[in-house]
Amino acid sequence: MRYYIFLLFSLLISGSALADNFIVDRVYHPYVLPFEREVEWRLMSRQNDDGNLLQQRYSFGHALSERTILEAYIVGSRDEQGDFGASSYELEFRWMLTEQGQYWADWGMLFEIEKELASNDWSAKSGVLTEKEFGRFSLTTNVFLVYEWGDNIASEFEGEFKMKYRYRWIPEIQPAIEFYAAEDYVGAGPGFMGIKRFPASRQLKWEVAFITGFNGDSKDHTLRMALEYEF
Repeated sequence: MRYYIFLLFSLLISGSALADNFIVDRVYHPYVLPFEREVEWRLMSRQNDDGNLLQQRYSFGHALSERTILEAYIVGSRDEQGDFGASSYELEFRWMLTEQGQYWADWGMLFEIEKELASNDWSAKSGVLTEKEFGRFSLTTNVFLVYEWGDNIASEFEGEFKMKYRYRWIPEIQPAIEFYAAEDYVGAGPGFMGIKRFPASRQLKWEVAFITGFNGDSKDHTLRMALEYEF
């Protein structure tokens, strides 16, 4: 536990504005379903003093084992001219370290690498995912270390922390409070998620959240939405 807290604060003392642009993205749960396949769509729209930043992500994932899954992403974003198009691609590997309920909390890890399409700019991310249940409440945390390098960005480490405190009211509707932090960004706000299960282990997940930044800007709001179908 002491090591975990030390890691968290070590990551948050380093960072840059680049990592803060879309930190309000997704709070990852540490779970992987056996033989899981999934398609996912995400949208992040951030309005601040500099204008509107828009990003969408499309992915396909396939389990490599009962505890690991590999996902491939195409990322689209709006450029400085206001045009929206594909901007980068990404590979993500998630690893469920413990069985659900095996220890005081459930643990997982995430590894990710992303490359810009139009330039030789890269970023790599690794982090720890946890989830702890308190009756009908769940606390999910993500701690990430990000390294960026390339022709147009300075080589540096950045830190991210994400948290979701969720009330499991009914599977289809679960209200939550989400919190995000990086070097130049702190934000929190309400969120909702739900799961609709179908026969043959298929399920549809949805998420929506509205996060307000508390980093000193006069305006900083982010709307995020996600749909994920597992089959």
